[in-house]
Parts: sequence; structure tokens; C-alpha cells
Amino acid sequence: MSAPVVQADGVGKRYGPTVALHDVSLTVRPGESHALVGRNGAGKSTLVSILTGLSETDTGSVSFGGVPAPSLSKQDDWKAHVACVYQHAMVVPQLTVAENLFLNRQARGGFAIGWKKLRRQARELLDSWDVRVDVDTPAGDLSVEDRQFVEIARALSYGARFIVLDEPTAQLDSQAIERLFERMRQMQENGVTFLFISHHLHEVYEVCQAVTVLRDARHVLTAPVSEVSRAALVDAMTGEQGGLAVRDAATRDPLAVDAEEVLAVDDLSGDGFHGVSLRVHRGEVVGLAGSNASGKHQVAETVYGLRKPTSGTVAVNGKRLPSGDIPAALRAGIGCVPRDRHHEGLVLEHSIMDNATLSVLDRMGRGGLASPKVRRERGSRALTDYDIVAASPDQPVSDLSGGNQQKVVLARALESDPRVVVLINPTAGVDVKSKEALLAVVDRVRAEGKAVLLVSDELDDLRLADRVLVLRAGEVAAVHQAGWSDGDLVADIEGVGLHD
Repeated sequence: MSAPVVQADGVGKRYGPTVALHDVSLTVRPGESHALVGRNGAGKSTLVSILTGLSETDTGSVSFGGVPAPSLSKQDDWKAHVACVYQHAMVVPQLTVAENLFLNRQARGGFAIGWKKLRRQARELLDSWDVRVDVDTPAGDLSVEDRQFVEIARALSYGARFIVLDEPTAQLDSQAIERLFERMRQMQENGVTFLFISHHLHEVYEVCQAVTVLRDARHVLTAPVSEVSRAALVDAMTGEQGGLAVRDAATRDPLAVDAEEVLAVDDLSGDGFHGVSLRVHRGEVVGLAGSNASGKHQVAETVYGLRKPTSGTVAVNGKRLPSGDIPAALRAGIGCVPRDRHHEGLVLEHSIMDNATLSVLDRMGRGGLASPKVRRERGSRALTDYDIVAASPDQPVSDLSGGNQQKVVLARALESDPRVVVLINPTAGVDVKSKEALLAVVDRVRAEGKAVLLVSDELDDLRLADRVLVLRAGEVAAVHQAGWSDGDLVADIEGVGLHD
């Protein structure tokens, strides 16, 4: 048997008193897709940073093809062994695809850049891996899917044949995900090996041959995917039996017929959608489903004021809102969990208490000046109310796992006691138990009488909805009442069986 592409033996890592990894081992065989799964905070990111030469292990060892890993100072040697394609773009958006592919290598030993040769080499590289992207396109204009393939091609150009994919499907729709998986299979046949990190366990069974589970910074399980049931995999990740518990709206009492109408959207049109109308009542959850190109995200962002519509109206409690005005939306009683927590939901270098109270500073003291004591009290309450795992409310949000960061975003959105809560992909990139906790909060605020507009790519999230509106090509194509089947909803999302 050939040597493993990568082997980590007894790896340990500490950051001060925090144990990030304890005696973790991982073996990835040539040509396979090996899943690495675990809850947020399990140690996946730390292990990846060690496997890619960004961090040094305190104990244990790492080898590539049976040869000890290079020292951290030899980054070019690391690039010849391994690369990581992250969920968030690692390209320079202003530069072309060709320039990004050969970034810092354009001159090839000289001072002048041969642009004609650079473009030719870029085309040859992309063609060799069947990546169909124009080399003269600015990288910032690429779709998420094409950007990922460009990053993979760039890594392969260094000689690496081991690629870490960190949450690669988080921003892709179902068709793009299937194209990614098909390309992964083709690359595997040509000798490329993948370490695949995802919170979507069904993807592990679709594209991976082996799986390793980390829990609480320790190695728990490594096995062929075919030998591990989904229930057993969830149990290994959580240390508990039962898997994800999500309350289905079909199991609760139906909404009262005289429930107050809180949110009214009439004939709303804007970037990527047109003619959308919907109603959300007190104590009701309305879901929006569809592909990433369906317009569902843009509808929710327009309701919240992040986008300005071209026509139509949004009203809260019968009062029409000015378009494209977030402060007006906040004053009207709309709270929002945005699509991208890192860029739109959090100030990462600030503390939990600062982030949790951002939307209510004007209510915490005269002139918007809130005393540290009041802010700390509110931050402490957020830790308790939303089960945020942190040392204290003073801890920077950047130190938290993805699941706990998302809980802080939800705490901020609800701190103002809004009438309407707009949730856009509220459980994206979080582990099983964090997802369960977040959805439990959504169900709680619904029970308290808030109107909830829930946009998600996750079927588990949409179980909470009393109704799910399916958007396709910017229009409402179908409406499903609570109790829908996965097959029926997915068929409408994908447009399967249509005759038009």
C-alpha cells in the first residue's frame, strides 16, 4: 500500500490554558475524499492550520507521503504538498484570473511581466483541469463556484495534490454543489486527494469515502463512510444520542384565524426578484426557499432595508416603511440576522457585550452613552439566554466558534424586542447542537408572538415554518403548508417536472 498523502500522529496544540487539540491522529489515503467533521470548537480549524503550515504542533508529528512536514519557514515547500480552499474568498478581486493564478510568480525570476505568456500559461493550467473560466475576468466578478475552482487550480499549479476544502458548499445552490462534487470525482481519478470539511452530513455520504470525527479537541472516530450510519455519526460528533431535534410546525397548534397581521409585503420588486407579496402574522413563521439565484435573499434584505426596491411596499403593523432605510426598519420593529455574519452581523474585534447591544445603545443611556455596567449586564444576560459558550461578556467575538458567533448575532437582533424578525441562513456554518439551540430560540420568539421571516437553504430550518414560499427566477412559484415532504419542496425549488 502506498504511503498516506498526509499523516498526523498524536498532534497536540495549546493556546495558553486552552487545549485546542489533544493527541489527534489523521490518515488520508491517496485519491480519496476524506471528511473531517465535528461541532464548532471541536478542533477542526486548528488541525487544518497545522496540516497547511500555518501553525506548529506542540506535540506529535505531520508527514506527507511518508516524509516529515517542512519547517514553517519553508512556505513554498508546504504549497507543494497541500493547499486549503476556504469558504471566504482568498483571491484578490481587482486582479484577473490569470494574475491570481500566478500571484507573486508573474515575472518568473525577472522584473518584467510577460502578459501574453502569463495568460497562455493560465489558460493551459485551467484547461488541464477542465476549469472553464476566462483568464481575463477580474476575480471579483466570478461566481463563488468558479472562484473555488480557480483557487483549486492555483493550488495544483504549485504541485500540491492534496486539497483541503473548508465548507465549500456553504454559499452554493444545489446545482453548483453537484457540479463541485462531480469535479471532485474527476480530480480524484486524476490523483487529487481531498480533505472535506462540512456541517452538512448528507454531503459526507455523497462525496466522501472515509470520515474522521473530532469532539472536544480529541479524535473520536475514523472509519469508512459506508460503515457509519448517520445517527452514529451525529452521536460521535455530539457525544449524545438522538441527533438533531427540530420542532416541525405541523406538530404544533395551528395559528389563530384572527392573528394580527404584522408584516405586509405587496408586489415587491428589486434586484433579482419581482412581484413578490406575502403576509406574516403574530406568532407565525413564514419561510422563503429557493436556489441561490432565486432572489430569496434579496427579498429578505429588501424587507430589512438593506436593499432598495424598484417598486412595491413593505409595511409593519399597517405603517409603510421608507425603502432602503435600515434605521427606519429598526425603529419600526424589524430585527435581522443577516446572511454574512462576518461582514454584516458582527464587529469581530469587539466584545460579546458590545456586539449584543449595538442595536440598542440609544436605549441604554442618555445621548446613546451606555455605562460599562449596563452593557456588561446585558452581555451577561445574552450569554445565559442564548447559551453562548464564552469566558465572559468581555471576550472578543473573534475568539468564538462559528456557532457561538451566530448566537451573538441572534442576541443582537432580538435585543431590541422587535415585532418582526428576519432571519437569513441563520444556521449556516454551525454544528448540529448549535443549530438545534438557534432553532429553539426561533421557536421561542415565535411563541412569544413575534412574526418571523425565515430564509434558508436548510430543510431542517424550514421545518419551523407555518408556510414555505418557494421562489424561482425571482417569483413565488409555489407555497407549501407545514407538513411538506422533502421531495415535494425540493422538486419545486429545482423546477422538476414543470411543463413550462
